[in-house]
Amino acid sequence: MTRATGSTPAGLAAWYRVLANGNRPEELAGTLADNAVFHSPVVHTPQAGKATVIAYLAAAGQVLGGEQFRYVRELVEGHDVLLEFETQIDGIHINGVDLIRFDESGKISDFKVMIRPLKAINKVWEAMAAQLGRASG
Repeated sequence: MTRATGSTPAGLAAWYRVLANGNRPEELAGTLADNAVFHSPVVHTPQAGKATVIAYLAAAGQVLGGEQFRYVRELVEGHDVLLEFETQIDGIHINGVDLIRFDESGKISDFKVMIRPLKAINKVWEAMAAQLGRASG
């Protein structure tokens, strides 16, 4: 059963708009709570703070986004959303899940990404490290 609570539908619609517009940092900023936290499939500690989460989500958009990326399943319960996705990098099929929690105002407060299989995790780690390195100059 899918049941949204409060401003979750508006927050989820904003997330889909950001993706459709290319996952640009200035648009990401409008979807995130100031105290947002990002949980990476390849970094051991949560990454906290709006600016840090923007950097990770923008890099993920560059690495995972594109014509191959698509959400294949959506589950909503209260303020929590699970979005299953598929994409490819260098011919490697990637299957993953975005677990997103929205706060009362419809802003993303917590964003967790899980990816499978191991070959995909290794490829994403390699590509994300390179993208974050370029972004930080």
